[in-house]
Amino acid sequence: MEKPSGSVNFAKSGIRVSFSPFNFLQLVLIFTLSITKSTSIQHELSEFPYSKYCNGVVEEYQSTETRFGADNFLRLDKAVYSLGFENPQFNFNPVYSQIASFSTIKAYETKSKEIVKFNAVLNLVGLDIIDYFSGDVHRRGLRLVKVRPPRFEPRRNVGAEFRLLGFWNSNSGNICMVGSGSVSSLHSVNVVFKFNYPNSSVLDTSLINGTLERVTPEGTATYFKPISILGVSRMGYNFTYINKEIENGGFSVCDDMENVSLTLNGRGICSIITWGLRFELDYDNYDCKDVSCSFGTVGDEILPLFMSIKVVDCLEDGKVRYILQFSNSTYGKGLSFYPLTALVAEGEWDEKKKRVALVACQLFDKKGLRSCSIRLAFSFPSTLSLKHRSSIIGKMWSTETKSLGNVSFYSPANVNSRIKGTSYEYSEYEKVQDLCRENLDSKGRKGTYPDEKSPNLRFDMMVRNKKGQMAYGYASPLYIRDRFYSPYENQWNHSSTSGYINVSYVISFTTRGEFDFGGKVPRSKMVEISAEGVYNTKNGVICMIGCKHMPYEKFQKKRSLDCELAININFSPLNSKDEGMIRGNIKSTREKPDPLYFEPIEFGSSSITTIQARESIWRMDVEITMVLISNTLACIFIGLQLFHVKKNPDMIPFISVVMLVVLTLAHMIPLLLNFEAIFMVNRKQNVFLGTDQWLEVNEVLVRVITMIAFLLQFRLLQLTWSSRNGHESQKTLWVSDKKVLYISSPVYIAVGLTAWFAQSLQNSHTKTRFQLASENVTFWGALKSYTGLILDTFLIPQIMFNILCDSHGTVLAPSFYIGSTMVRLLPHVYDLYRTHSSTWFYDKIYANPGMDYYSTMWDVVICCVGMLCVFMIYAQQRFRGRSVLPKRFRDEVLYQKVPVIQEQQIF
Repeated sequence: MEKPSGSVNFAKSGIRVSFSPFNFLQLVLIFTLSITKSTSIQHELSEFPYSKYCNGVVEEYQSTETRFGADNFLRLDKAVYSLGFENPQFNFNPVYSQIASFSTIKAYETKSKEIVKFNAVLNLVGLDIIDYFSGDVHRRGLRLVKVRPPRFEPRRNVGAEFRLLGFWNSNSGNICMVGSGSVSSLHSVNVVFKFNYPNSSVLDTSLINGTLERVTPEGTATYFKPISILGVSRMGYNFTYINKEIENGGFSVCDDMENVSLTLNGRGICSIITWGLRFELDYDNYDCKDVSCSFGTVGDEILPLFMSIKVVDCLEDGKVRYILQFSNSTYGKGLSFYPLTALVAEGEWDEKKKRVALVACQLFDKKGLRSCSIRLAFSFPSTLSLKHRSSIIGKMWSTETKSLGNVSFYSPANVNSRIKGTSYEYSEYEKVQDLCRENLDSKGRKGTYPDEKSPNLRFDMMVRNKKGQMAYGYASPLYIRDRFYSPYENQWNHSSTSGYINVSYVISFTTRGEFDFGGKVPRSKMVEISAEGVYNTKNGVICMIGCKHMPYEKFQKKRSLDCELAININFSPLNSKDEGMIRGNIKSTREKPDPLYFEPIEFGSSSITTIQARESIWRMDVEITMVLISNTLACIFIGLQLFHVKKNPDMIPFISVVMLVVLTLAHMIPLLLNFEAIFMVNRKQNVFLGTDQWLEVNEVLVRVITMIAFLLQFRLLQLTWSSRNGHESQKTLWVSDKKVLYISSPVYIAVGLTAWFAQSLQNSHTKTRFQLASENVTFWGALKSYTGLILDTFLIPQIMFNILCDSHGTVLAPSFYIGSTMVRLLPHVYDLYRTHSSTWFYDKIYANPGMDYYSTMWDVVICCVGMLCVFMIYAQQRFRGRSVLPKRFRDEVLYQKVPVIQEQQIF
């Protein structure tokens, strides 16, 4: 068979691809554009040839076909850059990450043995790189107008990428390259890159310096000052300093670590000492007379508080290379480093002495010199305790006099603590027994409490002090008996039995504002407490002694602990209605005059158990269904009222317009407030259990049904209004409705103010209760709830209107006033059931507290008032409008109903 025109058959792969002549023209066009682009690039490079800018650094040679492996050849991935300063080594930004990386793509030998030709990519990433290349670094001080961004701002690549071609002299280490690149895809920039990359290096020669210059004369609009790049060599590195120092016994001052440290293999430390690991520093010299307290490598900083690690190399044989960054803040966890406050170090794991020994050099000091006099040693304690929770400890000192005293450093307590082989020593057993005997022996409620394997021992919590200040955090066991706390793992050598169990805990919480806790804790600060004690599984009580880690202060030389804390935790029995609810408190055992004393604080759990999560999902589905059913019933009852007035047109004028306006507004306001929900995917409520799309669909259905109810209600209002205007004899009905409005308005205002004060008083009394509700009641929230209260009693205007008119007859269909009242009261009945059947509250869907008053008192009062209104309407329509009043008020007839022939068509 003959092949169809325009088809290409890939016989080997069995794939048949067909394309039209139009697609063929597209391919030709793309190919032509690519050739044009490559030609333009070559033309661009010809305008600044290599020889013009680089022959004075590395001479150009013709390459051969012999190719080097590019994986580890001339690579630079632990580097930073500085933008156009005269002394760039002193101006690298210590706060923002200014990261540089350099990698080889292809490398070839040349006719000269020491010269290598290669292609490479240089990347610069930083927040200010775009402004620098566009010439906007030095602004003129003009006021900047911030334009409001879109809701979802597109991701922007704040960096520059350069494709470079050049030569490397393996003898001198000099490199010179030319090329071009794009700055965040904005425009092309032609550059020259010069730096020194030795063929081999040791600790004090492993630093690489380079500059990136633009091929544009100074004074032109596109000119920029050279960019300095600083990094650590990755090729041909020799560990010479550490070997010599170990042979000379330079770490003998740390031999006391051997007895308390774990035994690890060389590769094991790579997973323990990782990138970004932070240490807290303690200074052992208090007087600072014989030894300078100014740590030379941090410039003007005195007594840096923190040291963080950037891993350069971690080899299989235990050899390591680090960059050690010092600071007085937590920025040291970033990707970049600040050369003036950093050390470059090499070391190895000493298996015999059980430590990581390091020799460190300054990158720069203020005079531009380097020193390799710093020594460090890391060890891994085999035993943790209440006052010693750091899994990595160490010492740092200097071999030069008057440059650095002995410094101890510790990994943060309770962080990265789970190193295999570590044990725990309960050091405060007697103190716990004396302090906790009464609590531990107290009788709890009957039931089964969480055992030592239970995941419920770890919980999220909310913390509140006596002033009502809030904080949020968690409490988690560290050790249970003699093992790490790892629920669900089959690692327990003993069966779970009831009785007293030794436990140690980590309690951590972050403040939302200023928080009084033995001193003023600023906003967004984390408070950390180590605790150990005893858990009685028979009554669910944990009693512990705690140590609060005091915050670091500037110039503080020793970290401190406040170990005068008593902590109690009370668990609820499992399978009870309040399962998962946890209460506790933290007290200071100090006397009140002590500056570290604080008033007791309370905490409660804010997390739920698996059973409660399943219950929440079920209730959420039920509440969604109830919302749909109630709104649908509201439409049906309004429709039945419309059919009722069609059959009884003479009854229409006697429906209270005030009542109909209230009902119409009740359906209109939700539509106005949530109109975007019908057309937009954006929703206010986010549900945590994966039912988001299900809720979105049902929210749209709720809005649609509410709109139908509004249209039906508006139709009923229109019929009543037009029936009043059609006859002169019915003007007195307007007078009655006005009187209803005049009488009801003050009543509603008085009831609203009473409800507001009652709600505020109730919130002040329940201030210490822990619940997932808003902490403050806003005016608009209270107004929205009050609107719901008016709707619950929507029959009151009709009752007043019937009294004023002394009407007689079935004005409202029983299905309307009874059914609509039931729709309004059922949420309160459900709220009573929900309150007494569960202690876990999620964002309510049905019986939402934000739309009405929901509490035991309000639920009972509103239900009673609603039923009373139904009874009064029934009595008024059966007897007369004023039959609900005492006899002495029934004599005067304000209005006598006259039959009216209704000529207009209702529908």
